[in-house]
Amino acid sequence: MTAWLPVVDEAELADGAVERFRTTFGGEPDGVWIAPGRVNLIGEHVDYAGGLVLPFALPYVTAVAARRRDDAVLRAASTGSDMHWGIALSAIAPGSPDGWGAYVAGVSWALGLTMGADIAVHSSVPVGSGLSSSAALECAVAVALRDLFDLDADRRALIDACIRAENEIAGASTGGMDQSIAMLAEPGHALLLDCLDFSSRQIPLDLPDAEILVIDTNAPHRLVDGQYGRRRASIEKACADLGVSTLRGLDPEAAASAMTDQVSAARVRHVTSEIVRVEQAAELLNATPDLAALGALLTASHRSLRDDYEVSSPELDSAVRASLDAGAFGARMTGGGFGGSAIALVDRTRTEAVADAVTEAASAAGLPTPTFLTATPSGSAHRQR
Repeated sequence: MTAWLPVVDEAELADGAVERFRTTFGGEPDGVWIAPGRVNLIGEHVDYAGGLVLPFALPYVTAVAARRRDDAVLRAASTGSDMHWGIALSAIAPGSPDGWGAYVAGVSWALGLTMGADIAVHSSVPVGSGLSSSAALECAVAVALRDLFDLDADRRALIDACIRAENEIAGASTGGMDQSIAMLAEPGHALLLDCLDFSSRQIPLDLPDAEILVIDTNAPHRLVDGQYGRRRASIEKACADLGVSTLRGLDPEAAASAMTDQVSAARVRHVTSEIVRVEQAAELLNATPDLAALGALLTASHRSLRDDYEVSSPELDSAVRASLDAGAFGARMTGGGFGGSAIALVDRTRTEAVADAVTEAASAAGLPTPTFLTATPSGSAHRQR
């Protein structure tokens, strides 16, 4: 049976965060703030290489109910756990606290807070799915703390704080795409983000005859196990070997042929060709989209991630293959890889059939049963109440 993750109304999510707040801390929060998860349409593993990415926000969000404190203690609780924790702001350091608490505490640390807060979290963003539950949490906390303490911080400053929180406190070497889309998303649009200077442009994501099916393979997606960092380090070394600050603008085959070993060549070929695919996808979306051409870009992206960058997994490959066999225009893994989610560009009349085919293929291969998500391009982090 095909499993769909329902979209939970923002107000209902806010209610859940408020209830957790009341039962844990007593009294009422000062407000509730939310931030979305995201899907990256195309442009994977190029954000830290100064490339272009094309993500959009999902209607699955994280809500935080928060109240300022008069001391330098941060306390947090989540509906995803029976436990809650507290830490002095002065004690926040890499790995302390650990787990999801690092993302909450890390934002407080990066914003340089001297006063604490009580925070309760409730989320509909699937954890470990490659849909950026961590950035949704960080960005919801960031807008909450900005408002609670009247911080002089625009969205760019909040994005920077969230990136520092993830890189330096949570220990995940991410490039900033996830935080940027959570803070800058507009309904009905993808965000063409230039990761050299973090300039951005809204790209209409209007597909009247098609939709983007999100497939959570339910294979755990982890970026802090060293694989992501090794890929990033390989690109930094390639830039040094080539004598350039970024691979942006290099011809894929020429750059690959300049490398001295096959692995480095493959890594460079992926990054340089993926940047070109993002440019082509943005051009297609700015016109009346050619669904076959857009789908071909998605599928080419997956092949490159699977073969040249080696970040796919059996679950992701099965989802992509089954989607294409069932008639999808194109499909690819999305997110950091090694598990997580895939997307498929499908005719609206074929969505259920494609989802059924992906489920059946996973079952036949003895893989986890996937869950399917609605991919309506949604808005950015904001105060809900």
